[in-house]
Amino acid sequence: MSRVDDRLHQSHPLRQILARPELGALGGAVVVWIFFATVAGDQGFLTLRGTATYLEVAAELGILAAAVALLMIGGEFDLSVGSMIGASGMLLTILSVQWGWNLWLALLMVMVFAVVAGLFNGILVVRTGLPSFIVTLATLFVFRGATIALTRLVTGRTQLGGLNDVSGYDSARMIFASELPFGSAELPVSIVWWILLTAIATWILLKTSFGNWIFGTGGDAKSASSVGVPVPRVKIILFVGTALAAALVGVIQAVTFSGADVLRGELREFFAIIVVVIGGTLLTGGYGSAIGAAIGALIFGMVRQGIVFAGVDADWFQVFLGVMLLIAVLVNHWVRRKALRE
Repeated sequence: MSRVDDRLHQSHPLRQILARPELGALGGAVVVWIFFATVAGDQGFLTLRGTATYLEVAAELGILAAAVALLMIGGEFDLSVGSMIGASGMLLTILSVQWGWNLWLALLMVMVFAVVAGLFNGILVVRTGLPSFIVTLATLFVFRGATIALTRLVTGRTQLGGLNDVSGYDSARMIFASELPFGSAELPVSIVWWILLTAIATWILLKTSFGNWIFGTGGDAKSASSVGVPVPRVKIILFVGTALAAALVGVIQAVTFSGADVLRGELREFFAIIVVVIGGTLLTGGYGSAIGAAIGALIFGMVRQGIVFAGVDADWFQVFLGVMLLIAVLVNHWVRRKALRE
């Protein structure tokens, strides 16, 4: 565990509860819900259909945020996840539509591609010692540029459809793009993926030795290494995790829309970092929560759709997001200082 978590573990039980990473995010989610329920309740925010819309927005980002949270707790960043979403969706579509592969075989190849990309990022960061922010910013442009160039070379376009006509699409749609009954509305199955991955990430952090390694790696990598934590391996595995999560989002989008666009996933890397920080994870690593990241994604979804229901110009969305990020950073900084002082 990191020094922050050690201090919290040894403190008074009430202080432990108050200092949990996700507590501030939970309070923020309640405030955001009350706000939009008040100003946009009559416009549909409180209806089942309205709830379904913001949960759908939150789900895909939440899938990404679960893996990004683990990586950030481990002290690293991955800015390439947004371009990985577009690359994965386009690779799936080209292999299936252009080259006639069965969708499931193409999906397997997408996951292999994601593992290789994650290994590349992780090994590059570990071997060079360069900041992961810089390394993955570079690979963001590499992956996106290669996706655009190669897609144009193979298809002559940057958008490609027809995925619903390939072999294996119907079964894949059941798993990645079906809808679940939700009263008079429907919920996308991506919400199930979101909950499942958040639960797995939480279990890893709280119930496994690897979770302790993640906290130790992000809290103080040198000290963690001195007590036997395989810091390089932990970081590489976490980079593979973020790449796989991005690939999953790319597959969900491609199957849902029966095609791909090279620009899908644009800015998702920054949105993922924002919701993870809103969820209580420190930018410095060593402290955070997958549940908090899920709550951060929920806040993102409520704000994104809430301003639409309220009739506010969508341009104000980024203002809301920036203010929430600033507040979250200040709150997290205060919690960390209080925890270390005890």
